[in-house]
Amino acid sequence: MSSAFDGSQKLFQIGVKPLADAPWLIIDDRLPEYLAEKEHLLATRRAEVFAAEPDTEAEQAEVLALVTGHLLTHHPDRYQRLGDTIQVAGRTIRLDGPDPLLTAARLVQEDLLILRKDEPGWRLVAGSLSFPSSWCLREKIGRILGEVHAPVPGFNAGTRNDQLITRMFDNARPETPMLRWNWSLYGDDRLFHPDSPGPGERRFGAGDRAENVFLRVERQTLRKLPQTGAMLFTVGIFVDPVAEIERQPDAAPIAAALIDQLRALDPAQLDYKGITLERDRVIARLDEIAERI
Repeated sequence: MSSAFDGSQKLFQIGVKPLADAPWLIIDDRLPEYLAEKEHLLATRRAEVFAAEPDTEAEQAEVLALVTGHLLTHHPDRYQRLGDTIQVAGRTIRLDGPDPLLTAARLVQEDLLILRKDEPGWRLVAGSLSFPSSWCLREKIGRILGEVHAPVPGFNAGTRNDQLITRMFDNARPETPMLRWNWSLYGDDRLFHPDSPGPGERRFGAGDRAENVFLRVERQTLRKLPQTGAMLFTVGIFVDPVAEIERQPDAAPIAAALIDQLRALDPAQLDYKGITLERDRVIARLDEIAERI
């Protein structure tokens, strides 16, 4: 569980703030596991986890240069460059491959996506998405932001949130990367999770007590690329059983904050999160944690 997540990060709000002194990319003990899973997915489901339009070479190359520069500068204990390769977690990754964005993504825990401002608006033009949270890259590639966000209540094309995000992208500066959080509740800890349970499905077992509840936290950053003007969107995934909250220093406030947010969701938001039938049981489960501390 990310130490920076405290349950106060509001759902269905843009909630972007400057990254400031927080790390841009997260490198922790999960790095070998995440990199191994990315390699497995590339070998077995490449078309589902990587896509790029043919004219995105410049943007991809800029991302690779930015990522490798950051890793070699800030994490020299983990990353060593030898000629046209980087060694990390027992793997040797070539830097001169045909898809620079994919190369960059094979070095880090985060997923990497590139959005570019074209005539229709900001479009998703390239992405390495190994750990999706209920969405499919191949269904979204080439679409503008409002279409990418179409299923999200209050964020589809033409809404105020869509207009605010577009304005934020337009006005973003390379020297001010941004950070936001998102979270969901799932019934398993799979990293590759493109499927979305329907609002009428139960995902936490059939008994009275909600079991197998996993908190899936997305740490998202946005960074304007100084050379091409594209936007790099990174998504770092943390998946932990809800019981992990009990081991946090502020367990009771975290559980209470999540309960407040779940109670505030409207029917459309509950449906989107797939917990229409599960909210009360999850709240009861979180109440156990809040009361036990």
